[in-house]
Amino acid sequence: MLPWNDRAGKFSALKLTVFLGVIAPGLWIAAQGATGTLGSKPITSAIHQSGDWAVRFLLLSLLVTPLRFVADWPKLIAVRRMIGVAVAAYAASHLAFYVVEQAFNLQKVASEIVLRFYLTIGFVGLLGLIALAATSTDAMIRRLGSARWNRLHLLTYPIAFLAIWHFFLQTKLDVSEPVLMLGFFVWLMGFRLMRRFGIAVGPLQLTALAIISAVATALLEALWYATMTGVMASRILYANLDVAFGIRPALWVGLAGFALVAVNAVRMRGRNRERSGAPRGRRAAVAAAE
Repeated sequence: MLPWNDRAGKFSALKLTVFLGVIAPGLWIAAQGATGTLGSKPITSAIHQSGDWAVRFLLLSLLVTPLRFVADWPKLIAVRRMIGVAVAAYAASHLAFYVVEQAFNLQKVASEIVLRFYLTIGFVGLLGLIALAATSTDAMIRRLGSARWNRLHLLTYPIAFLAIWHFFLQTKLDVSEPVLMLGFFVWLMGFRLMRRFGIAVGPLQLTALAIISAVATALLEALWYATMTGVMASRILYANLDVAFGIRPALWVGLAGFALVAVNAVRMRGRNRERSGAPRGRRAAVAAAE
């Protein structure tokens, strides 16, 4: 079946859009390589770009479930598998480029993975992603059974944490993007905890989650710099209040969280209008279904 068709074999604009979106970074890396614009160290640049996109798409795959509820967009579930497979592909490319950089010396690659902690956790994460991608087919879901399959795919969360940790450790100086990814991860896990404990998902709860996630991001960034570089945590925290040199990751996390608050508010307003405009019998049926 073509990747832009739905389960019924019909064309899906949503799936086509997502398909083009997930292959675009790979095509961009290839285009840079073909035109010699990857920089003075092209393989190193390809390693970093492919790894960055693996983490970005991994978090995007985790966003599918929250966005389904926040935006009342159930059809999004149809693209989660595609995004997940793309994550595994970019992570595998990340390792493949590293092998190329090491002149295909597999013994050296293996020893580096064993001896360097950030490579070890990255490799463990890659193995997990490959396992999840390999079991993402309908046939494997039937073979494993839905309960076992769901338990297996809970590994997505520790894998995402390992990927972000790897991102932090391999970044030399500016950890702004790893911090941003960590902040988004905090929001995503916070949302799942809300659902897990039966907390209603509405504008008020999402506002609280946005604030908590932004504050947590700022604190985690300050802790990282204080621990790894010796920079005073208070200076890093203060930087979040000064946008003269750009918006810090914590503010981006907060803005993204508030954007989802707005999406949820618009969705709820639309549903309320639909209820108020529907005939009494239809409103009763809608209420009963909820």
